Amino acid sequence: MSIEIKTVGVIGAGQMGSGIAHVSALSGFTVYLNDISEDRINSGLASINGNMSRQVSKGLITEADKTAALARIKPAAGYKDLKDCDLVIEAATENEAIKRQILVEVCTHLRPDALVASNTSSISITRLGAATDRPEKFLGIHFMNPVPIMQLVEMIRGIATSDETFKSAMAYVDKLGKTTTVSEDFPAFIVNRILMPMINEAIYTLHEGIGTVHDIDTGMKLGANHPMGPLQLADFIGLDTCLSIMQVLHEGLADSKYRPCPLLVKYVEAGWLGRKTKRGFYDYRGETPVPTR
Repeated sequence: MSIEIKTVGVIGAGQMGSGIAHVSALSGFTVYLNDISEDRINSGLASINGNMSRQVSKGLITEADKTAALARIKPAAGYKDLKDCDLVIEAATENEAIKRQILVEVCTHLRPDALVASNTSSISITRLGAATDRPEKFLGIHFMNPVPIMQLVEMIRGIATSDETFKSAMAYVDKLGKTTTVSEDFPAFIVNRILMPMINEAIYTLHEGIGTVHDIDTGMKLGANHPMGPLQLADFIGLDTCLSIMQVLHEGLADSKYRPCPLLVKYVEAGWLGRKTKRGFYDYRGETPVPTR
């Protein structure tokens, strides 16, 4: 029997988790937002507030919509606070060991009929589902970043995901007003399977001295009509996330064409992860971003 989703738990109050909480609350769902510390939850709530204020100033929502949505988001200090949720979405960092640990722990606090999903952008849903006590009630719901703006959600079934689970999750995403694509459970699914090798190739183009950061990004923006150059986009996504997805592709498909560019590895080792650390392929510490190569 499919379950009607009314209450949603979100684990991880970072960029993705706070975005999922934002759109869920605006669409009328009660949301419980969890993270490893109160500070992180508060910072997630502050960014949701700021993003909703921006939507109000653009006339996309009213002040009343914002007030009502914010009132629907409750801080959840521990997993036990998620006990009444119909659906719990894990939106932690793109690291399989961390995700598995969260999923194993959280399931012990949930109702037996509650659905569980991961917002992973690349990791096997079948494998993550197998770590839970409910693989048939587990699936991938992969939102795009930034969640309030991006129209697409990738839906991924694991080998055990039941039809009822999938239908209930699809109904939830429909209520968010998002468009879904359905992907088979293979490394990086559809969007990142195509996007990440392109970004990786752009980094190779820089690494081999074929073009500068400026030339590569300008070339793709004006030559392929991309709204953002691939290196600018990599900085926006986070170079650590780009590297983890390339590693998942390389290990999962065992094909040398997915080998992460050594320059990408070097930037991540330097802690230059893009916008979030103020340096990546661009330096964001001044008035305007300046290429770092």
